[in-house]
Amino acid sequence: MDGRTAYRFDASQVETPCFVVDTGLLARNLEILAGVKARTSCKVLLALKGFAMWSLFSLLREVLDGVCASSPHEARLGREEFGREVHVFAAAYSEAHIRDLCTTADHIVFNSFGQLLRFRPLVEEEARRLGREIALGMRINPEHSEGTVPIYDPCAPGSRLGVRRRHFQSHLLDGVRGLHWHNLCEQNADSLLRTVEAAEARFGEFFARMEYVNFGGGHHITRPDYDLDLLCRIVADFQDRYGVQVYLEPGEAVALNAGYLVTTVLDIVEADLPIAILDTSVPAHMPDVLEMPYRPHVVGSGMPGEKPYTYRLGGLSCLAGDVVGEYSFATPLAVGDRLVFTDMAHYSMVKTTTFNGIGLPSIYVFSPDHQLRLVRRFGYEDFKGRLS
Repeated sequence: MDGRTAYRFDASQVETPCFVVDTGLLARNLEILAGVKARTSCKVLLALKGFAMWSLFSLLREVLDGVCASSPHEARLGREEFGREVHVFAAAYSEAHIRDLCTTADHIVFNSFGQLLRFRPLVEEEARRLGREIALGMRINPEHSEGTVPIYDPCAPGSRLGVRRRHFQSHLLDGVRGLHWHNLCEQNADSLLRTVEAAEARFGEFFARMEYVNFGGGHHITRPDYDLDLLCRIVADFQDRYGVQVYLEPGEAVALNAGYLVTTVLDIVEADLPIAILDTSVPAHMPDVLEMPYRPHVVGSGMPGEKPYTYRLGGLSCLAGDVVGEYSFATPLAVGDRLVFTDMAHYSMVKTTTFNGIGLPSIYVFSPDHQLRLVRRFGYEDFKGRLS
């Protein structure tokens, strides 16, 4: 059984729309990540930007070494609920952000030497006052693109992320304990190999001066065809070569194929082809379908025309483009039918909004003993509380 194509819970027993996270499938991903750690002695962080379901942190911290955050709120969540290492990177910080982060973060990574110079004294002062150790890091830009979607390519021309080699001020590295890069998105280990080669060509002379180097995220480690042997060789060789600790920070790989979005057909309308209106919304509940863009899988469906009955699946918002795509089914859809979208635990859950006042999906956990548990139900106050 694979989370991409099937599910083990009773979809009729949940209120919709809702996310269901299968902890058995999550544990399978963690087992793979634990194997990588055992073979390489690398550290693996949970990227909260991809998966931040804190009710499951007790399971995740059995394997993962901590979290990487992109804001004071994420850092606080990691400190309070995960309780292990907290790494933070943002494109820029305000003074208020830094003061806040000094209470939660173990590692603060800067995006420019200007920010390092501005805030290093403040971090050192706050660390002494609070009696905490806070490591400083710098993000580098290896200027090597592997991604195919510009919006997700931190090394695209004109990117604001990471210091390029020609702007790298090595004389300011005193006290900097780590370097960080990120340029991958849903990719295999061959992409990491080429990235490491590019990073070494530009920044290799500085790696041995560091305590750690963070390879960022985008590693699709738990995908069935991922080359784990190559990943482990890359990480182990790099650590041996430079005497540093390597960090990986996957978000997607942690929850890959472990979650679902369950929806109900509200209406069937006729247009150029039959359209099934669902009780979900693409911009509110599945924004990556529009941003990436991509076509999520629906359990039991086929491509348009592959099966006898083809429908366009749309959401219930007022946005004309609130459309998932076209799918075919073996039997006609009817009002009240449940449709289950797969691979919805990562990114979709953290990106949900209350656009149009549409309710946020409830959250369920499905455990290995085949128990469905409602974790959270959202309502009007969650919508109203975001406004003023």
